[in-house]
Amino acid sequence: MVMGCILAAVLLFNCFARLTQVDGESMTNTLQDGEMMLVWSLGYHPKAGDIVVVNKKTATFLDDRAIVKRVIAVGGQSVDIDYASGTVYVDGSPLDEPYIKETMYFPASYTMSQTHWDVPEGQLFLMGDNRNGSTDSRDERLGPVDEGYVLGRAVLALWPLNKAGVL
Repeated sequence: MVMGCILAAVLLFNCFARLTQVDGESMTNTLQDGEMMLVWSLGYHPKAGDIVVVNKKTATFLDDRAIVKRVIAVGGQSVDIDYASGTVYVDGSPLDEPYIKETMYFPASYTMSQTHWDVPEGQLFLMGDNRNGSTDSRDERLGPVDEGYVLGRAVLALWPLNKAGVL
C-alpha cells in the first residue's frame, strides 16, 4: 500500500504535473516571488489567458531559469501594444486585463521597442502581469516562444498557504 502511494506520487509529479517555484517579480500581483505552484503538463494545449511555465532553454539570457508568464496570444493571432494608453490588442480587440499590476509604460530598453507582432503558428506570445518589470515576448531576445518549450499550465498556488488556491 505504501509503495503503491509512493509510486503513484512519483508518476504524478514526473509525468503529469510538477511543483514549480516563482522566481522573480514578473507575475506580481498574481504570483509573488518564492510562491509554490502546481503545474499541469499531461494533455495540456496552451490558450490565451493561461499562466504557463516555460523551459529555461528558450533564451540564453535566462540564466538556466524557467519562466512563468501569461499567454496573451497563440499562433495565427496578432498582438499590438499601445504604450500611450497601456493597452494590449489581440487581433485588433483590446484585452480586459484586471490582473495586471499597473499601467504599462513604454520600455526604456532598445530590445523592447517593437509594438506589433504576428505570432507564428506553433508559437505563443507571453507577457508577465507586472508589465513594467517583466522580460517577455515583447523583448526581441525572447520574442514569441515555441509551444514545445511550455512545461505546463499553472493550476494551483500552493504556498504560502494564505495564497493557496486555483489560478
